[in-house]
Amino acid sequence: MKIRIVSSKEEISRLDNEEIIHFAFRPSNKDIFTLVQTSPKLKAIHVPNSYNKTISKSILIFLEMQGIKLLEGDVWGHRKDINEYYEIKPRIFDRIEELKNEGKSKEEVVSKLGIETRLSEDLIKFLV
Repeated sequence: MKIRIVSSKEEISRLDNEEIIHFAFRPSNKDIFTLVQTSPKLKAIHVPNSYNKTISKSILIFLEMQGIKLLEGDVWGHRKDINEYYEIKPRIFDRIEELKNEGKSKEEVVSKLGIETRLSEDLIKFLV
């Protein structure tokens, strides 16, 4: 699974049906509306913790109505100058299945993977 890293407003109009976006800048309401229009297959928007606190209630309601999850967290160690996508490796999905098969609860899977992968809790919950 790939997460598209968007680091400027200008990039939004050039997106092509992305499923998960990570905003590396503080998006305005207009940016989020534009994103939803340009990426109709959008399932989730991932924003840094500090940005999540400034998102308006109207946008939260809009995203909920569209069936789009708002995830909180950072993308650690990613360099946009090398690749515009952050990839979640298949081994992480294998590890999720392994932990589920061991009888771990969703909370235990999230906790364990958070330590092992440094992915945000919201993102892991979304993947599970």
